[in-house]
Amino acid sequence: MHKSGDVILGGLFEVHYTSVFPELTFTSEPNQLSCQGFDHPGFRHAMTMAFAIDEINKNTNLLPNVTLGYSLYDNCATLVIGFSAALSMASGREEQFPLQENCLGTPPVLGIVGDSFSTFSIATSDVIGLFKLPIVSYFATCSCLSDRQRFPSFFRTIPSDAFQVHAMIQILKRFRWTWAGLLVSDDDYGLHVARTFQLDLAESSGGCLAYLEILPWGDNPTELKRIVEVMKKSTARVVIVFAHQIHMIQLMKEVVRQNVTGLQWIASEAWTAAAVLQTPHLMPYLGGTLGIAIRKGEIPGLKDFLLTIRPDRHDSNNSGNSMVRQFWEHTFQCRFAPPPAGWVEAGRAECTGDEDLEKVESEFLDVSNLRPEYNIYKAVYALAYALDNMLSCVPGRGPFSRHSCATLQSLEPWQLMHYLEMVNFTTPFGDQVSFDQNGDALPIYDIMNWLWLPDGRTEVQNVGEVKKSAIKGEELTIEEDKIFWNFESKQPPWSVCSESCPPGTRMARKKGQPICCFYCVLCSEGKISNKTDSMECTSCPQDFWSSPQRDHCVPKKTEFLSYYEPLGICLTAVSLLGTCTCAVVLGIFTYYRSTPMVRANNSELSFLLLLSLKLCFLCSLLFIGRPKPWTCQLRHAAFGISFVLCVSCILVKTMVVLSVFKASKPGGGASLKWFGAVQQRGTVILLTSIQAAICTAWLVSASPAPHKNTQYHNDKIVYECVVGSTVGFAVLLGYIGLLAILSFLIAFLARNLPDNFNEAKLITFSMLIFCAVWVAFVPAYVNSPGKYAVAVEVFAILASSFGLLVALFGPKCYIILLRPERNTKKAIMGRGNTKS
Repeated sequence: MHKSGDVILGGLFEVHYTSVFPELTFTSEPNQLSCQGFDHPGFRHAMTMAFAIDEINKNTNLLPNVTLGYSLYDNCATLVIGFSAALSMASGREEQFPLQENCLGTPPVLGIVGDSFSTFSIATSDVIGLFKLPIVSYFATCSCLSDRQRFPSFFRTIPSDAFQVHAMIQILKRFRWTWAGLLVSDDDYGLHVARTFQLDLAESSGGCLAYLEILPWGDNPTELKRIVEVMKKSTARVVIVFAHQIHMIQLMKEVVRQNVTGLQWIASEAWTAAAVLQTPHLMPYLGGTLGIAIRKGEIPGLKDFLLTIRPDRHDSNNSGNSMVRQFWEHTFQCRFAPPPAGWVEAGRAECTGDEDLEKVESEFLDVSNLRPEYNIYKAVYALAYALDNMLSCVPGRGPFSRHSCATLQSLEPWQLMHYLEMVNFTTPFGDQVSFDQNGDALPIYDIMNWLWLPDGRTEVQNVGEVKKSAIKGEELTIEEDKIFWNFESKQPPWSVCSESCPPGTRMARKKGQPICCFYCVLCSEGKISNKTDSMECTSCPQDFWSSPQRDHCVPKKTEFLSYYEPLGICLTAVSLLGTCTCAVVLGIFTYYRSTPMVRANNSELSFLLLLSLKLCFLCSLLFIGRPKPWTCQLRHAAFGISFVLCVSCILVKTMVVLSVFKASKPGGGASLKWFGAVQQRGTVILLTSIQAAICTAWLVSASPAPHKNTQYHNDKIVYECVVGSTVGFAVLLGYIGLLAILSFLIAFLARNLPDNFNEAKLITFSMLIFCAVWVAFVPAYVNSPGKYAVAVEVFAILASSFGLLVALFGPKCYIILLRPERNTKKAIMGRGNTKS
């Protein structure tokens, strides 16, 4: 169809959907191929462009004094026909484009609206781009067409598949579907989508494809059966289909045959509005489908324009062709006389041309759901606004060489392309139209839902939109309460390969499967995960440990020998018992200090020994309770000095006993002068001062300090005192051991003294107990963990202290309290004389 004008715009539309090629011979000519299968929506698309141009010509504010014409071609859904038509418009080889002999003047067409197929647009743009002739597609969505190096003159008013993929992924994320199947058509449209979808899905949402299948062209029952079986066996409940209407028709035949229900279909814009699929027998399978649809718009006056189409106004003699006649014959099921070639059909009435379009139920006049038409409308206006801006150029301020401007008499397509890149306007419907650096318009899609009504009817309702703006980026809006879900629960399905891992676990991938298929592994001790689907477990801070659920960190349990636990209470009680016992014995000795038994046992050293034993019992209390700097420093110093004081008294007492025995022999009186009261005190002070010096040096050089030990238990903090200097601690213990062994040896040598000198036997026995306790202490201390090592040390202190107290003072208290008849000088001396 053609209409003359000052500037001609071309259009490529699918008015027929079948092309029949004759058998090729040497006499075959291109015009022998025929287009069949009249498509009412396709013809309405072409008429929408005609309406837009007619509306622009009537607009006094847009392109004043310029008349637009058009040249519309049918591609018959066949690449060779569409490609041939595009070349005709670009080169002007058809009779409708008369050129001057010098080839000057405006080109045949200044811009082309079309094509509807991505594959057709790729082939056409590859060639037409060499002419720098702008092409504005209304339906080609392949993201490959955004390649500006390969397609420098390609523009489109429909979003690319890259944005459609993003929109699909946002829907998946909205309903938390991470496991889906993908079906694509075997062409540029489907294959490019498959690559983009696989990359973007993993990057943006962490979702996975359960399967990816390519739908075959034509009738291929075996392959379709295999694909449906894959869908049936898969655990994915969501199926995304990027394919054409014809693919879905063939696929649904097999889906119905195998009765595959319970799937949530997501439709691409290519079949979202396909009325042929919205039938009662397919609704049990396709009901509830969510689809991405081209933005719906309103075009006021379009229906009135369509009603003006009549054969007598578009005949072959008035810049038209047989297209309107074919439309008329197809709509009213009649034929004109004589009928066009290829349209003779028996049983049809003769067309008069006066039939009333308004009285016919035809899809052609349905303008309630204008989607591709709205894109065509925007494409025509984009070219018109670009042309208007170009012709409004002020000479001397133009964008071309030497600031020149284009003129109506010498327009060039590349000049229009320059202005088309900068076009920016708003449609009456309120949508902004502009192109980015890749020739893509600001993307916007409607989200549709196939509603299955109780009476069996189907309604495709708008439940949201997804769009991209320069300010807010991508935005998804869905009214979830309006969505019809074709499931018994009336809720969105659950489509995951593996259930989410709860807090406290981490995901471990299943070998050989996508990342969405995983096991949930409980975090190891000391590590947690506090969110769903954690990839890794994080370690707790040093003083914290994982909870039993492994979902949060809790402070580690603290362990030390406490006053409030049974063991601590028992040791404290024993310590206090020993201290009280020492006090009682000291009281007894004080009360009976004038008796022979007390006086014969060197009362001064006995009192000092009892005092030192009392200190030994009390110093054990420093080992109980949470370690603090002062208790760590004091406990070992007090322990060391107390025991040295005690053992020093015993050593001096032993030496005194031995000296007294020697003095009782003839000529032995001289030995007593070395062990008088002053010498005894001096020796005890000297020996104790050496230990005090050792403790001072130890505390100054490497003082014991509190320490949090986590080596014994991972989930516990054992509070202990580190000795600081192992050498200092060893010297302290060694010095005590040296004095103890020396006392034991001297007492052992004096074991055979007469009974009145039996003090030596008691000292020998006490030192034997003392040494045995501390020899056993060393391996027990080394092998006891945490607080039990402290308990062993306290037990050793108490045991050795009680051993000394009982062995040295038990027999004396027995005689003083229970056998007073033996607590006389005569009894002591008499027993000795009898043995002599």
